[in-house]
Parts: sequence; C-alpha cells; structure tokens
Amino acid sequence: MPDLRKLTTEKRNSATMKLDEMTPYEIISIMNREDHNVIEAVHRALPDIETAILWATESLRHGGRIIYIGAGTSGRLGVLDAVECPPTFGVPYDMVVGLIAGGAEAFVKAKEGAEDNQELGRDDLKNINLCSKDIVIGLAASGRTPYVIGALRYAREVGSKSVSIACNPEAKVSQEADCAIELITGPEILTGSTRLKAGTAEKMVLNMISTVSMIGIGKVYENLMVDVRQTNRKLVTRAENIVMEAVGCQREEAKAALQEAGGEAKLAITKMLLGCDIKTARECLEKAGGKVKTAVSQRKQEAEK
Repeated sequence: MPDLRKLTTEKRNSATMKLDEMTPYEIISIMNREDHNVIEAVHRALPDIETAILWATESLRHGGRIIYIGAGTSGRLGVLDAVECPPTFGVPYDMVVGLIAGGAEAFVKAKEGAEDNQELGRDDLKNINLCSKDIVIGLAASGRTPYVIGALRYAREVGSKSVSIACNPEAKVSQEADCAIELITGPEILTGSTRLKAGTAEKMVLNMISTVSMIGIGKVYENLMVDVRQTNRKLVTRAENIVMEAVGCQREEAKAALQEAGGEAKLAITKMLLGCDIKTARECLEKAGGKVKTAVSQRKQEAEK
C-alpha cells in the first residue's frame, strides 16, 4: 500500500483544521488566500513550462500531436483542454488528444482502479498509434499515478518527447519524463482534494501549453484567434468582428471577404491586408507557414525587390 502521507498534496492544512466549524465566508476567504499559492507555483515552473511549449510547437509543426494523459481530475482537465482546441483554433480533433484512465465514460463517472494499471496507460497510447513526432504530457497531481507512469515509459520507448505535470516535489512521474513540471501548491484546504489548488495549477499550465503552441503554428494574428470555426451564430459574429479588428473594415466588407474565403477568417484577413485575390492570399499563407504577419512581411519584401 502506498504511503500517501509523505505527499505534500495529502498533508493537512494547518489553516483549516476547524474547517467544519467555519462560516461559508470564512471558508471561501481561506480558499481565495490559498489560491494565491497557485500563481506562485506556476511562476516558479515557467522555465520548464516553456520547454514543454517549445517541444509541443515543434511536434505540431511536423505533423505530430499533443497528447494529454491522466486519471481522475488530472485526466479530465487534459480532455477539457484538448476538446477546446478545435473550436478555438480551427484544428482537427485529433491534433490535441485527451486520454483519461478508464476511457471516455470515466470523464463523467469515475472508473475505480483504472489509474492503478500501468499497462492501461501503455495500451491507450498504442491504441492511438503513438509515434515519435507526438509529444506525451502526463498529468498526475500526486505525481505517482501508475497509469501515467506506464504511458510515459511507453512514450520513451517510441521516441516521443514526454512531459510530466505533478503537484509534489521529486515526483515519480518526474523521473519518467524528458521534462518535469512540478507545481508545488501545498496542502489543500480539504485534505487530499487535489481538484482544488492542484487542479487549478494544472489547468493554468494546460492553458499555456495549448495557447502558446497554437500561436507558434500561426493560429493567431496579433492577439486575434483567426482560425476560429464558425459553428454557431455567436462564432459567425465573432469571425466578422475579428476580420474587422484585423483590417479596420466595416461589417459588410468583413462578411463579403469571409464569404469569398469560404468562412476562413485568416484567409480573409490576409487577402484584405495584401489587397490580392484569394488564391494569392492562400499561397502567401502557405509560404509563411500559416502566419498572417509573416505572409504580409514576405509579400512586402518581394514587392520592394
């Protein structure tokens, strides 16, 4: 039986020993105060987070995938970040993958025991045909989840870059990864409930990894998400607003450009900024690796020659 008492995330928080006697306001005041530790924990880990982002960006550039894998809350956070990438950045659903111990149904109903099996972690990566171009990011707040350890070991066998995210120092998963991100958030206000500070810290790091890697492959112009998918009325309006902001045009012009570009905001923006036709705009974007600003700069340089 593992001795969890040594883990920081399992220790009792001295500030909340009388949690069951406190008023709601007293409890949420302490929760708010404790959450400040999350910001500091993530800040201390920024150099390792940057390494993970650089590797993730490189994987995506070369046709690889970002694969999050974890159990319980950690696994759910990985799935959540993965499924938000397609509507936000217009990428295929298999570019950022979230795997959770116990399979998809474990997202809404815990599957007891699944996280204790190293072979399941290996098998889940085998089932999606993990290859050396991919990056595997193992999430385990405790830092000792066998399912994640098995996955990280398999990633090493395949030759994939691997990253671990844990909330305890000198975590077991850290020893299995090429890059170890340790977010030391301290004891939870409710002993062992790592869906609190530990979960918040993990989510913050996932936000950074997915957002910055997508910026790196050209999914953003200035601070605009120019590859947003128009799957509902709100997103149709958002795409129009993005085009308007990017080029300084009126809504009717943005609508017309989007229609001509087949709904692709980035293509519409590039066309309008370059003052060219759709075919030329697409060629310029492809040459620029999908980056609008680079496409505009290269076109300008060519015109000056």
